[in-house]
Amino acid sequence: MAAQQPGIKRTDLQQHDLSIPLRPPITRDAAGTLLGQTMGLVAVTAGLFAVGAYLGRNLAYQWGWLLFIAAFACLIGVNVAAQRSEGLTVTLLFGFGLLIGVAVAPTLSYYASADPQAVWQAGGATALFIAGFGAAGYATRRDLSALARILFWGLIGLILFGIVTIFVAIPNGGLIYAVLGLVVFAGLTAFDFQRLRRSQDIRTAPLLAASIFLDILNVFLLLLSLFGGGDD
Repeated sequence: MAAQQPGIKRTDLQQHDLSIPLRPPITRDAAGTLLGQTMGLVAVTAGLFAVGAYLGRNLAYQWGWLLFIAAFACLIGVNVAAQRSEGLTVTLLFGFGLLIGVAVAPTLSYYASADPQAVWQAGGATALFIAGFGAAGYATRRDLSALARILFWGLIGLILFGIVTIFVAIPNGGLIYAVLGLVVFAGLTAFDFQRLRRSQDIRTAPLLAASIFLDILNVFLLLLSLFGGGDD
């Protein structure tokens, strides 16, 4: 997840930044519109994720990896298209939601068959988690940019730790990974919602929605691993 707002940039910004006046802060009504538009995009993306998870419920794990790659390509496309076309950016965002839903469908199907209650518990806990840390980030006056940079490197370390646990048996490795991941995404969620409040350009809505959706998705999967048995 990017800790910046590439959607604010333009392809010709470096050539014309001296001639284009700075945008004034958006009004309270515009801020409300940005919040509504962003969370609306998050809701639609989450809905498409659910559709993808249903469609791919019988998918083999091998296909899941291919779809992960396709979803990642869409996510990269979101960042590239944000500088050119809002419509294309939204389309790629929705495509990412659908593809990542299909990609994780085998994992969700496993948990749903082994312990259906864990899925509902993870979903409810995710909603409370995002609402709590999102509200804190949106309301705080403290600049979280420095914290976000630390958390970015924490996320890199978490990914490396996850790779190590694939090849090395670490006692309670899954539990450690999930807890550390939740700590990292608590801070990143707060930061992304602060970016949402501070954004000066309503065109950043798709990028902000992508970041917030990634927070939601990762928190859900981490909580699912906890409720579903951790290292089991």
